[in-house]
Amino acid sequence: MQRFAADDGLMLAYDDQGAGAPVLCLCGLTRNMDDFEPVVERFADRARILRLDTRGRGASDHDPDFMNYNLIRESRDVLALVDHLGLDRVAIIGTSRGGLIAMTLAAGHRTLLSGVCLNDIGPMIDPHGMGYIMSYLGQRPGYANYDDAAAQLETKMAGRFPGVTRDQWRAYARRVWSEAPDGLALRYDPNLRRAVAEASAAGAMPDLWPLFDALNGLPVALIRGQNSDILSCETAEEMRRRRPDMIYAEIPDRGHVPFLDEPAAVEVIAAFIERLT
Repeated sequence: MQRFAADDGLMLAYDDQGAGAPVLCLCGLTRNMDDFEPVVERFADRARILRLDTRGRGASDHDPDFMNYNLIRESRDVLALVDHLGLDRVAIIGTSRGGLIAMTLAAGHRTLLSGVCLNDIGPMIDPHGMGYIMSYLGQRPGYANYDDAAAQLETKMAGRFPGVTRDQWRAYARRVWSEAPDGLALRYDPNLRRAVAEASAAGAMPDLWPLFDALNGLPVALIRGQNSDILSCETAEEMRRRRPDMIYAEIPDRGHVPFLDEPAAVEVIAAFIERLT
């Protein structure tokens, strides 16, 4: 893991492994670069896999101004990383919020992008899923340790993630939380909740379809969890209608978000990387 300074001086963490076409992995709202361990394991032999901890997440510094947790600011951080690495173009694999960042960049800095793979995100966000996210955002999970989390998640998440083993949930817990003497702790700034709440209070989310349409002419892929409560079937189908050339897979027995180690997800990423070269 390495660190660099964003244009406002905040120190951000990133990882750089492999060789080939540069592929930048951007994590979801509360997640971090560890979510993309499966991508590094499977694709560092054919692509340069870059992973960024968005500001306030993982090993990156927390921002003293929580209102800087927004898509525009986080998109500028991507530009700063690309400049830091001396790259002309980069492909993005964006999970949830990471995909929104990718589409934001497509609208304003399209020449920077060589392709975009979206993991369970699109131009419309299901309000039921956002309601679920707000139910836990900024709050510690209440698990004593990774083993306790794995045992409880195996039952709690069985409806949306049936068949996921306890060992898989333990690996998930390790990526999402850190162990502390008084139980599992967040690996992100809890002030993210205030940022999301204030952005929601400011009004309805703008129309994001123009951002998706800005991807026209670029290789595009979409991975959707079959049980997703963020990316609806209807939105995914409209995305496919607008981009009939889009690489696509729906991942069985997965909600928001697929882990990216599923065979169908691996096939999509492999096909996406192939189109970059």
